[in-house]
Amino acid sequence: MLLRQLEYLTALAREEHFGRAAAACWVSQPTLSDGIRKLEAEFGVSVVRRGHRFEGFTPEGERLLAWARRLLADRDQLVAEFGRTSHQGLTGRLRLGAVPASLPPVSLLTVPFCELHPGTSLTVLSLTSAEIQRRLIDFELDAGLTYLSGEPMTGFRTMPLYDERYVLLTRQDGEFADRTEVSWAEVAELPLCLLTTDMQHRRILDGLFQRAGVTVIPRMETNSVSTLCSHVRGGRWASVIPQAWLGLLGVPPGTRVLPLVEPTATSTVGLLVLDSDPQPLVTSALIHVVEGLDLQRGIDDLVPLGAFAPPPPQSGPAVERR
Repeated sequence: MLLRQLEYLTALAREEHFGRAAAACWVSQPTLSDGIRKLEAEFGVSVVRRGHRFEGFTPEGERLLAWARRLLADRDQLVAEFGRTSHQGLTGRLRLGAVPASLPPVSLLTVPFCELHPGTSLTVLSLTSAEIQRRLIDFELDAGLTYLSGEPMTGFRTMPLYDERYVLLTRQDGEFADRTEVSWAEVAELPLCLLTTDMQHRRILDGLFQRAGVTVIPRMETNSVSTLCSHVRGGRWASVIPQAWLGLLGVPPGTRVLPLVEPTATSTVGLLVLDSDPQPLVTSALIHVVEGLDLQRGIDDLVPLGAFAPPPPQSGPAVERR
């Protein structure tokens, strides 16, 4: 019965509403409230700050909630470990969070995972790096694809996957029409559309602009890379995007791509999981798949850096540009 009461507690934390939490647990609201009161009686502490509506947890309730998430995650792992037959293979759902800039290469990881474990299913969520860490700690994710620098990684295990490279996406007939590369300082002078500052990708870009001795103030901000590309296509803005996104979107009509230099820089993107032993079965299976992959080569094969730059100007008859 205690596990069921802990499920009520975690549902209340997730839904932040007694009625919705009860519906998520398929019980009536009085049943859920009674279960939480029994938890309070069991441990002799007040768990929920009560009012006319849900107002959050007491400090003791927050500590109990952390234990509840851990115990329920261990319960699920135990069921997965001993509930499957030898011929059944791995089952269950892999819950993966990914920073927006890493979404295009995700399929290079998930496709071989599903081919090796056809009995599994997937959930892939676009999240900020901070949200990925929080959801891993709360056992709401099994793994994350995120940047491996710039954020504290205490309590996590990391595995580098590839180096994110940066390119300028700009108008085909703009001021850089005859260039094969462009500097960060030059890019800062353009009307830019960039990701919002809560995204680590944007914070990385701001640092690179600072290294080039400039500060950038974008004309437009968004939390969607596809929105960046659509606005550049409109001809009014330029943007700095990860090279890997070109493998998904291609180069929008009327635009072109240039590598960025001065500085030439990369950021490592990798797999992030909780540092626990034993690992959940689906997490261990994902780590095993990752160990056999070369995502950097897969990305470079799809989108060779510089493949979209024009050839150097030539004298003589005009040369068709592709």
